[in-house]
Amino acid sequence: MRLFKFLAVLILSILSTKLYAQSVGIPQKTWGLGFGNSVRFDGLRFNFIDKNIDKINGVNFTVWFEKDFEDHTGTFNGIGVGVPMAAGTAYRNGLSIGIFGVGAGKKLTGLNVAGLAVGAGRDVAGVNLAGLAVGAGENLYGLNIGGLAVGAGNDVSGINISALVVGAGNDLEGINLAGLVVGGGENVRGLNIGGLVVGAGEELKGISASILAVGSGENLTGISVAGLALGAGESVTGINFAGLAVGAGESVTGLNFAGLAVGSGGTLTGINAAILGVGAPEVKGLNIALAVGGEEVTGMAIAPAYFRIENGALNGLSISAFNHIKGDLNGVSIGVFNYVNNINGVQIGILNYIRSNRKGLRLLPLFNARFN
Repeated sequence: MRLFKFLAVLILSILSTKLYAQSVGIPQKTWGLGFGNSVRFDGLRFNFIDKNIDKINGVNFTVWFEKDFEDHTGTFNGIGVGVPMAAGTAYRNGLSIGIFGVGAGKKLTGLNVAGLAVGAGRDVAGVNLAGLAVGAGENLYGLNIGGLAVGAGNDVSGINISALVVGAGNDLEGINLAGLVVGGGENVRGLNIGGLVVGAGEELKGISASILAVGSGENLTGISVAGLALGAGESVTGINFAGLAVGAGESVTGLNFAGLAVGSGGTLTGINAAILGVGAPEVKGLNIALAVGGEEVTGMAIAPAYFRIENGALNGLSISAFNHIKGDLNGVSIGVFNYVNNINGVQIGILNYIRSNRKGLRLLPLFNARFN
């Protein structure tokens, strides 16, 4: 009993001192049972604030922490517990538990648990759990779970789960799940599921799904599913589903389905289907929608309401109630009313009009072709 009282008084006296360099070790100053700011120690250690640490191995209890990560030095290996935060060294490896946080000045590796945050000035790797956030100044690797956010200033790789946000300043790779948003400042690759949005500043590759939108500032590649819209500033390639629209500033290639429209500012290639419309300046492949249109259309178009070529050509087959080709038809158009400027093929429908035919042969029922 006297021994416990002696230890309690000793611990309180050391924890309350401001002379951080003082330390006591039992049976030796560098190993065993330690009290105070021992810079090198192996065993069970108690301290108030870790300062100027070299290397600590074993089980460490630290009450307080240095506010500036740049002041953290040395390495800790083992089990670390802190009342507000398990921190104080530049490198921390092993199991770390902090009521308000777990952190390291440079790199945090292992299993880290905190009620508020887990983070490091540079890299975080391993299994990291936080009631609010998991973050790294540079890179984040491994399995990281944040109640609110998971993120890094540079790259995020691995399995990252957050109730709200998973993000990276540069690249995001792996399996990333978020209750609200998944995103990367540059590239996002892998399996990415966001409750609201999945996005990337440059390229998005892999399997991406979101209730609201999937998008990329440049290219979107892979299998992407969005409840509302899916798009990219430059190109969309792969298998893409969107409740409202699929689109890209330059090209859309692959198998694309949208509840409203599929379109591109440049080329549209592959199998494209939408309830309302499919269109691009250049369209290639099989395209199905109430309305399909473009300048150059190659392949097959099925448009129950309206098909249109604007000062270009259809090279293939179009089926529509109204085939309105203000250009050339190199193939076949089938519809209720077929209109074309010039033809190298046939029109089949109730009324068929070829503007370049001579008078009397321009408008014919049932069938029309080039007659010169």
